[in-house]
Amino acid sequence: MRVAIDVGGTFTDLVADDGRGNAIALKVASTPSAPERGVLDALEALVARGHALPEIERIVHATTIATNALLGQMHLELPRVVLVTTHGFRDIIEIGRQNRSAVYDLFVRRPRPLVAREDRIGVRERLDADGEIVLALDDAEIARVVAAVREREPQAIAVCFLHAYANDAHERRIADALANAFPNVPIARSSDVDPEYREYERFSTTVVDAALLPIVRRYLDGLRAALAQRSITAPLFVMRSNGGMTDGQTAAARPAALLESGPAGGAIAAAALARRLGANDVLSFDMGGTTAKAATIVGGRVQFATEFEAAGTTHSGRSVVGSGYPVRFPFVDLAEISAGGGTIAWIDDAGSLRVGPLSAGADPGPACYGRSERATVTDANVVLGRLPQTHLLGGTFPIDARRSRAAVAALSERLSLTLEATATGILTLIDAQMAKVLRIVTVERGLDPRDFTLIAFGGNGPLHACSLADDLAIARIVVPARPGVFSAEGLLEADLRATAVRAILRDCDQLERATFDDVFASLERGLRDELRGQGADDAGIVVLREIDARYRGQSFELTIDGSGYDTLEQTFHSAHERRYGYAAPDEHVQIVNARVTASASLGARRPAADVAGAGDDRPRATRTVWVGGIPCLVPIFERTGLSARAEIAGPALIEQYDAVTYVAPGWLARANAGDLVLER
Repeated sequence: MRVAIDVGGTFTDLVADDGRGNAIALKVASTPSAPERGVLDALEALVARGHALPEIERIVHATTIATNALLGQMHLELPRVVLVTTHGFRDIIEIGRQNRSAVYDLFVRRPRPLVAREDRIGVRERLDADGEIVLALDDAEIARVVAAVREREPQAIAVCFLHAYANDAHERRIADALANAFPNVPIARSSDVDPEYREYERFSTTVVDAALLPIVRRYLDGLRAALAQRSITAPLFVMRSNGGMTDGQTAAARPAALLESGPAGGAIAAAALARRLGANDVLSFDMGGTTAKAATIVGGRVQFATEFEAAGTTHSGRSVVGSGYPVRFPFVDLAEISAGGGTIAWIDDAGSLRVGPLSAGADPGPACYGRSERATVTDANVVLGRLPQTHLLGGTFPIDARRSRAAVAALSERLSLTLEATATGILTLIDAQMAKVLRIVTVERGLDPRDFTLIAFGGNGPLHACSLADDLAIARIVVPARPGVFSAEGLLEADLRATAVRAILRDCDQLERATFDDVFASLERGLRDELRGQGADDAGIVVLREIDARYRGQSFELTIDGSGYDTLEQTFHSAHERRYGYAAPDEHVQIVNARVTASASLGARRPAADVAGAGDDRPRATRTVWVGGIPCLVPIFERTGLSARAEIAGPALIEQYDAVTYVAPGWLARANAGDLVLER
């Protein structure tokens, strides 16, 4: 049995493949203050379904522990970090770039530095940009630095020297001395964590990595110990931001790579589903209990970026530059907004209805959960009849529709609107916000959403998919077999993946083929060794070469195919023209970085879809649902009872254990090998 567990803000999802093509899908409430508790609760629920934990062959886990720590979640206090850096450069992490998160705010505050100024130690050493030694690092200086670090009693250490991407000799010497002096203190070295030029981003990435090392290591060690207590000896793998999995030991050694662990699973699952459907261009839309996320699969490939700001803020789904901590690591290119089932509706000082960004999360949750009086998106869906009135999750999670109506009524009275009009307004506002996120990953990337298929998942994605598709003129929606746990399914689809980068900083006409080949060969050897150490067969390892390139003098790069030395310049000109509408063939093309991604399958598979084959396509019940401001008696279908050729015209509701699909008027839903395809 292979088990995937995705810890979300509201629910923890488990999907298991029993090795015979049968799937088990479970959802339990998350425990934000103790995320490992949600993992163990999900496994206990698996036992309650009659499965023995020793049967588990592999566990793949997506976690938000790294992000939550940077956001200041209780019980995840950041450690005391000491930064050891080149003399005169200790303030780089505080000065940063000229980016301002609020351009016209004279009192804007930058993110609090993760290392206090008194904990930043300057070292008398210096390299130039080519890695040549300008000021040698001597033994006396190393002894002085070790003594200064000892005085501060650090819980983690970051070593960041100027130009260490070109020559890491000084960093290695000081890191080795610190490791000998403090054997139990984790050390992050910039030439190992992020060997790229631009010192602020490199320093920031390394400091973030150091700050997370004790927290993530403690979490994963504790989780492995708890699993062992339950007789689970299966290896633990963790999803990284780049959509690939790695073993727990490697994950603990590079925690900054886990910052977008959770959202990556959904995009990987959407890409796998797109391949099975033969769809090249797909919009991945994931709406859960806390957030909504969108990503694009173009030409069958998930779109990636190489840098993001951890723990930063967003505005209408866009990351606010300068509001977080820059981290350079490949991650799925996502747009995210605080819009989920638990998003709270409220009235501002002007008397207008607003929705979000605050979320009720798992605790206290929507009003219908019984622990809150505040109306949420879920409560609005209950009021309008789109959700069951007594329970969720197949009867295992009771809800109280009367509390939903009371919470929404508290708003409607202040707005002088009817209960249903207020609930409709809540959904209209949240749908408008989520449509912006879909436009960010399409229109703002030069893509036409009308050319895409929308894959809607998450516990709430299928409820809102038709409204979003109507807004963006998308003609086709796919709802996967188990939408509420689809991100967890993506963990079962994921391959082992490792990435490496090396700075080059040479013009194409100055880069010899031998140097080009040697750089890539060296990176590939290291990645193959890493994947073999995690159980991959060398013959099954697939390697992708890429280059970060730019016109000389530009301050930004494009990532292009790096497999052909002779065609690098032409490849870059073509990529630049596609992205920016022009090329400059007379300008020098500069190679900034060489990138290698290596991946290998460990026998990932898709659990069989829940298909009855020849079921009863008649509705099992009806319920009053408000459609376009009018109460309508709408048929309700049980998804697992539908035949393989079922067709359902909207308005209709299709209910299942982990989600409800709302088929809006003008849409037709068809069963398709376990998935639902909705078309206008």
